Amino acid sequence: MTKYVFVTGGVLSGLGKGITTASIGLILKSMGYSVTAIKIDPYVNVDAGTMNPYMHGEVFVTDDGGETDLDIGHYERFLDTSLSKDHNITTGKIYMEVITKERKGEYLGQTVQIIPHVTDEIKQKIRDVARKTSADIVLAEIGGTVGDIESLPFLEAIRQMRLEEGPTNAIFVHVVLVPKLSTTSEFKTKPAQHSFQELRRIGIQPDVIVARSESPITPSVVGKLALFGNVRVDEVVNSYDVDPVYDVPRILMEQGLGRILAHKLALEHRTPDLGKWIEFTERYRNASKAVSIAMVGKYTALRDSYLSIIEALKHAGTHLGVKPRLEWIESTDVERGKIDVRDVLENVGGAVVLPGFGSRGVEGKISVIKAFRESGKPVLGICFGLQLMVVEFARNVLGLERANTTEVDPNTPHPVVDLLEIQRFTIVKGGSMRLGALLIKISEGTLAHRIYRTDFIYERHRHRYHINPQYLDRFESSGYIVSGVSPEGYPEIMELTNHRFYFGTQAHPEFKSRPLRPSPVFTEFMRSLLHS
Repeated sequence: MTKYVFVTGGVLSGLGKGITTASIGLILKSMGYSVTAIKIDPYVNVDAGTMNPYMHGEVFVTDDGGETDLDIGHYERFLDTSLSKDHNITTGKIYMEVITKERKGEYLGQTVQIIPHVTDEIKQKIRDVARKTSADIVLAEIGGTVGDIESLPFLEAIRQMRLEEGPTNAIFVHVVLVPKLSTTSEFKTKPAQHSFQELRRIGIQPDVIVARSESPITPSVVGKLALFGNVRVDEVVNSYDVDPVYDVPRILMEQGLGRILAHKLALEHRTPDLGKWIEFTERYRNASKAVSIAMVGKYTALRDSYLSIIEALKHAGTHLGVKPRLEWIESTDVERGKIDVRDVLENVGGAVVLPGFGSRGVEGKISVIKAFRESGKPVLGICFGLQLMVVEFARNVLGLERANTTEVDPNTPHPVVDLLEIQRFTIVKGGSMRLGALLIKISEGTLAHRIYRTDFIYERHRHRYHINPQYLDRFESSGYIVSGVSPEGYPEIMELTNHRFYFGTQAHPEFKSRPLRPSPVFTEFMRSLLHS
């Protein structure tokens, strides 16, 4: 029988429930059990695809084209697996399914209600993932905070699952904040106490408590949490701030979390084997070199907007024994003259031109791209980053005045980046981009082929616009070549032949990067910085 571990959070959102869930998954997987993970997001959006990154961080894309919560990325990186769009359940998905069934008459004239119809649909979605994956253990993280109105149907559903599955087949892990007052250096448990009360009011008693804190909490604080959370002292574990976050599984394992979970789930306890994982975190901490990278984007005020790219740079850097030191360059500030491109060039070894949508900050990005191309310093462009590298080259090398992407200037005389033909009649915005893991053919004798070491690859995509093939002859005659192409003939990868590393990809290789298997694109980019 499948076992379920439900992870809830109290006090505030953004506590690190995703890292906690991913860490639990890694511990259980390292004990020899098959594990999968679900993120439940109570917002009414069907998926994260239409949300501004400032609202919710990056949109993580799965192989099957799901536009999901960024926690799915945590799960994939920690569990070293590929999940599907089914692993991100939202209120929007649930209500869409319930309303569709009601319109079809599938409820046989019943009054459709939150209980049982909505909660039954939630339970069915969770169990569908268990059935499709055949996992021994399914982790399900409930987004938001206990007490949020929108999360109540999900909490009720998992309360029911505990009754239906049995106490050793469905357990609750509750994550709470334990703040430390700066004035007295005292840890405070009162916020956690209120969270426990709210959880019990809903009908859920936690089996394990994870205390989140800036630094390790004291035994007396652990005792208080156990008392008010109604668990034993050894069922409280402390997840304190560490760098990198990949060290969290070790911290939790050393506090006996694997043994606690095995006992609660009536599973055989096997000593977790985290040897390679711990070795990775030690290499990260012991890296003797550092390289500075300009991160050029328009959502730099919220770094989670580019979370997978940040992690991919860490993976690649650790593999090479070097730490990336990120210098965030807000492209809008470049446009407004608040940031001097010459200062950016002087302070970093290379640049990542980050993805994004819309016209804000575009000219700032193009200014930075021009400076880096002319300087010979390494540049990696991702998605919109590649497209603007093409725009810059068209203007300043090919002499195509006012060249642009039609996303920014629909009336440009030189649409070197244009809307995909399949997008021209698209009305619905959600889930309608070119999405998911798609085939790319790599040309021999190119940097792309040296990076991937194969003729065909699959990388994940998320875009509506593409490089206009009508201009390719002009680009390639000037040394800016296409080194990767889709089966439909879309240019996927472009590189400058007379440059040390000037590489742009329409895809998002960051989504497939793993701590122990870094993305080859990011690895080669980091290697080029070492030889700058």
